[in-house]
Amino acid sequence: MVLKKDRFKIIDGLREKYPLTWLLKIGEVSKAGYDKWCKTNTIKSVRFEENMLLKEHILSIHKMHPYYGYKRMTRALSREGMPASHKRVRRLMRELGIRSVIRKKRPFYGKRGSVVFPNVLNREFFAEQPLEKLVTDITYIRVGDNFVYLSAVLDLFNNEIVAWQLSDRNDLELVLNTLNQLNGKPFADKALIHSDQGFQYTTKAYEKEVKKLKLLGSHSRRGNCHDNACIECFFSHLKTEKIYLTKPKTMDEAYKVIKEYIDFYNLDRFQEKFNGLSPIEYREKAAA
Repeated sequence: MVLKKDRFKIIDGLREKYPLTWLLKIGEVSKAGYDKWCKTNTIKSVRFEENMLLKEHILSIHKMHPYYGYKRMTRALSREGMPASHKRVRRLMRELGIRSVIRKKRPFYGKRGSVVFPNVLNREFFAEQPLEKLVTDITYIRVGDNFVYLSAVLDLFNNEIVAWQLSDRNDLELVLNTLNQLNGKPFADKALIHSDQGFQYTTKAYEKEVKKLKLLGSHSRRGNCHDNACIECFFSHLKTEKIYLTKPKTMDEAYKVIKEYIDFYNLDRFQEKFNGLSPIEYREKAAA
């Protein structure tokens, strides 16, 4: 016997093709029961979308203030015009795997200690030659009911994306796999790679990989997103011009649309600062 809630769901999917009264009769359910199910289902759907929107804001706030616990996160959301109870915020942060890096340090982060490079880049975003100054970061991408994480490396000489990796986990492996794509690149003399002070970028393993690539490490000041504004700007373009329009439902779909956009961004998306040339066109013209 099919459960009543499942019959309501089937009826709801067929009502645009067949008369509702006919479907209710076959399903042996009442109109009042169906209306109640629709109302409850709508409330659940609205609640789900609200939670997903809150999660997106929580991730953004956590990016800038990784030391916020659920209480300060609740206050920050309220100041952004998104009031929510502290219990709800705590539950959503737990679902996202977010916690204050000061009050509750991650086991890996705590055992190995952290490595913080000086802010060598110091917001000097102009580079005289390719692969002289690299910036890297991670952003979240909403995929259906979940989030995946994009790690990317941008060359400040021409804003070209020179490495990127997508994962369903925001962890050290994601960052190291991204750096591995830089092996064999013809870096300029005294080339540097700049990031924020996210836990992945302050590990011994990250420091080891940076040294292996013979790059100079550089870190933003804690909680200051403007120190890494260029890569944040790219992520904003990606989401506005591609992700929010296509709304990928699976990780495979997300990978496809991200690859399409990065190819377009590098090859064809002209930039005013480069006199209407795309990143690769600008690099090739400079080398000519």
